[in-house]
Amino acid sequence: MANSASGIAVSDECKLKFLELKAKRNYRYIIFKIDDNVQQVMVEKAGDHAETYEHFTSSLPDNECRYAVFDYDFTTDENCHKSKIFFIAWSPDTARVRTKMLYASSKDRFKRELDGIQAELQATDPSEMSWDTLKARAF
Repeated sequence: MANSASGIAVSDECKLKFLELKAKRNYRYIIFKIDDNVQQVMVEKAGDHAETYEHFTSSLPDNECRYAVFDYDFTTDENCHKSKIFFIAWSPDTARVRTKMLYASSKDRFKRELDGIQAELQATDPSEMSWDTLKARAF
């Protein structure tokens, strides 16, 4: 089903990979991109569960927008192991204006397709999605 604001559809692979991350914990993160040729959100990369946050952030392009989900595992002060699934909207300042507008207008519709998002970050440069920022948002 296409997004009414931008005309962008969501591939079934996006939903299936997200379910695998959420239910089976097969992935640490998934990076999504809008494919202009088919006007659809597609999976660009799925990071193995052993990969780190540094692997994830280095996989994001410096001058192109992306959506991503990251499965953040942490231990509370009470020594409980928990995890939180973050939705990250990566829109660097150096990206083309048209691309930033397309990602912004498609974001809410795409996010609704991914049932189970627990927190959200919007970042225009790496400092806005630092490990410390992620940790602060998890609690």
